[in-house]
Amino acid sequence: MPEETKKLDLSGDGGVLKEILKEGTGADTPNSGCKVSLHYTGRLVDGTEFDSSVARNTPFEFELGKGHVIKAFDMGVATMKVGERCFLTCASNYAYGAAGSPPSIPPDSTLIFELEMLGWKGEDLSPNQDGSIERTILEQSDKKRTPSDGAFVKAHISGAFDSKVFEERDVEFDYGEGSASGIVEGLELALEKMNIGETSKIKIQSKYAFGNKGNEAFKIPPNSTIEYTVKLLDCGKGLEEWKLSDSERVAEAKVYKEKGTNYFKKENYELAIKMYTKCKNLLPSLKDNTSEEVKALKVATHSNIALSHQKSNNHFEAKQECNAVLELDESNVKALYRRGQCNLIINELEQALDDFQKVIQLEPSNKAAANHVVICKQKIKQNKDKEKKLYANMFAKLAANDKETDPPRETDVLDQCGEWSEEDAKREADLTLERDNIIMI
Repeated sequence: MPEETKKLDLSGDGGVLKEILKEGTGADTPNSGCKVSLHYTGRLVDGTEFDSSVARNTPFEFELGKGHVIKAFDMGVATMKVGERCFLTCASNYAYGAAGSPPSIPPDSTLIFELEMLGWKGEDLSPNQDGSIERTILEQSDKKRTPSDGAFVKAHISGAFDSKVFEERDVEFDYGEGSASGIVEGLELALEKMNIGETSKIKIQSKYAFGNKGNEAFKIPPNSTIEYTVKLLDCGKGLEEWKLSDSERVAEAKVYKEKGTNYFKKENYELAIKMYTKCKNLLPSLKDNTSEEVKALKVATHSNIALSHQKSNNHFEAKQECNAVLELDESNVKALYRRGQCNLIINELEQALDDFQKVIQLEPSNKAAANHVVICKQKIKQNKDKEKKLYANMFAKLAANDKETDPPRETDVLDQCGEWSEEDAKREADLTLERDNIIMI
């Protein structure tokens, strides 16, 4: 069989020809977005070698289909299996074109690459690009619509752990609210990148799956990586906020406020906060819209977020939302009371006392605030008593140290230098007299 028949025309016009030297293993090939790892040696048609990862002993890695390499590379590598080796002949219009790549590659050069596929990883869809959510496309789609915030999503999902399927079902939910339908965060984040009709395999590390608790019902241990095969069946069009008038923004905000309240009643405080936050962000700025309705909605939304944070034991965040309410309405009793509760829990006792006293000034009959005033004063007194006791003990120890006797010292012969006893004086006088007599003789 002639050699030409062994070459595959990847471009359809003879511009990219592939000749397999060694078959790869398995049936999978990398898809757009995958990070591939391979070895290559590039030569001109006369055999001149211009570059080689083999010579550097360092595999070449790049994201497939993102335009980071010449067209022929993207086309050829996308057809390779793990372990496959091939020649890739690239016409200049699929390589470096009329410009070439001086000084190694002349203009209008046809290039021949010898490639060896080492492997690949799925496309990294994780927010921090740390590989914690990887997508491998199993079935491409030419439809371009993808889910966006608030749009309905319809999909078929199949979750597996340790090669065993733990759930398979059809799901429908509004994007951003997947957790209410049992959709793990990593899967929802991946769906946002998928096109209608696409089927993908999503590998999700524990922090975007079931975390350090695992899932007892699915028999998934803590800190486990799971895998979903998902097909996006349909999705709606998300809200285009920039097109909305102020009245439309208010109407949409009310929808999210109602959603937040429904989730709050179900004790799903995470989603309640998410919905209330969307409501808050949709509302027009008070600089541009001074209506009492908008102000009242902002006050109610911040207040509801604060209460949701309190229910979640996030008291610092709750305090910040109370502050936002009080910036809009400095006499808001609920915000003062809730901020007082937060300050009490985080041990800002003087601030808590001030908040509860302000509540009483506004509502003298507020028994709950009066009780908290008593509690604050008791805690402040307890803290002061502790401080007094601490300082008293400290000073007692210092005083005790001062009373300790100095350790005995060795006798210094010089201490008594110049001191004469009567006997010393008499002896010295006698010696002097003897000396004088000697001199006189």
